[in-house]
Amino acid sequence: MRAVSRVTGRALPLDRANVDTDQIIPSDWLKRIERTGYGAGLFSAWCLDPSFVMNDPRFDGASVLVTGANFGCGSSREHAAWALEDRGFRAIIAPSFADIFRSNCLAVGLVLAELPDADVGRILAAVRAEPATPVTVDVEHRVVEVPALDYRGPFLIDESTRARLLAGHDEIDLSLAHDSEIAAYEARRPHWLPRVASTGPASGSSPRSRPAAS
Repeated sequence: MRAVSRVTGRALPLDRANVDTDQIIPSDWLKRIERTGYGAGLFSAWCLDPSFVMNDPRFDGASVLVTGANFGCGSSREHAAWALEDRGFRAIIAPSFADIFRSNCLAVGLVLAELPDADVGRILAAVRAEPATPVTVDVEHRVVEVPALDYRGPFLIDESTRARLLAGHDEIDLSLAHDSEIAAYEARRPHWLPRVASTGPASGSSPRSRPAAS
């Protein structure tokens, strides 16, 4: 997972509340077995409408998504987070997020910033009026900044998650940090109990398997 301390870029204004995971990545995309490539399916049903905001070339390359309350509700599919990341988004600003969606995003390094509804409305309006408006989500200082609005608003992020994002560590990295302790524990276990055969990589294999970051 890439380390992230600060995301600055143009924003995509998606002024819709209660966007569920089936709208983010429709179920027909879930037949894929890879973790990458889902960006092409992001909001694919809505993209059939020529007026949908993602079809507006002025917002091409946006790295921040600004959207409505309860974003990511519905099913627990982690593919929704994968699709947003694969499409190039690095941070999402909304008044609230669904809990499981939040966990899935943070697991891949997508930064989520909850702001008051009125503040999100101001940012949406500014970005719609001027698509080049830069928006910053600062993980290190826990603030969202929009210089064009003279706006600087704090968002909550627990210290454990913040430290993990800043270091670029996912949950597997956290486990591997305790490899020697795990090995010592396994060595003390009676031989007749289930045990981990080896804490190190087998010949020709890796201790962790995951697709390369796009």
